[in-house]
Amino acid sequence: MISTDDVWLRIPIYSSETRSLKTALLRSVTGGNLRRVSAGAEIEALRGVTCTIRHGERVALIGHNGAGKSTFLKLLSGIYQPTQGQLTTRVVVHPMIQKSFITSNELSGLQAAKAHYLLVNGHLRGFQQFLDDVINFSGLGDFIHLPVKSYSEGMGARLLFSLLTGSQHECLALDEGFGAGDSSFYDKAEQRMRAFIESAGTLILASHSDDLLRKFCTRGLVFDQGRIVCDSSLEESLSYYHDTYC
Repeated sequence: MISTDDVWLRIPIYSSETRSLKTALLRSVTGGNLRRVSAGAEIEALRGVTCTIRHGERVALIGHNGAGKSTFLKLLSGIYQPTQGQLTTRVVVHPMIQKSFITSNELSGLQAAKAHYLLVNGHLRGFQQFLDDVINFSGLGDFIHLPVKSYSEGMGARLLFSLLTGSQHECLALDEGFGAGDSSFYDKAEQRMRAFIESAGTLILASHSDDLLRKFCTRGLVFDQGRIVCDSSLEESLSYYHDTYC
């Protein structure tokens, strides 16, 4: 359903200060592999990535911060395009990566929900049912009509979580890093997240939690400096990662 063939992703760094930064510092901040070029520098965020993900697979992305996991999710989701190599996707990969609203916080919660629904679906058919679910699950009630900028941090997180998990998707690219809201909301959110993930036909999940990966995944891809260094069963990939990097 998804395949990459020798995919490279290079991100240029344009700065007058680039030449004075040490290679080790840039690498620690950005991950990937640093290359000096005539214009300054570029980071090889993905390096020669080749893999195939089939329909129904539950794939874990494993690696330290900056290893390339989130970049790979963004590539599969179409947020990034390969600098070199071939990416083939035969399904819409829905990204659960963002940690903030895609719209201005000047908009009301209702307007933010409408913008999200339009972006995902391209129309407003079925929006009222979606909105009712978001309001009920987030517990916002009439606050849905107020500007998002007036929300507390917990209210904003509950609305965002409710929006992102309010629809089913055939293929899900998920980064565990987005929040589910305040502690009183956590148990409720965990149940919804489990049902949301299980409803997806195919899952690609990036996480540092072995327990979370074991709940949902059966295959593991281990990343290091933008390369896949291990592609095996989840348990074998986790063992490889811990034996090599921990």
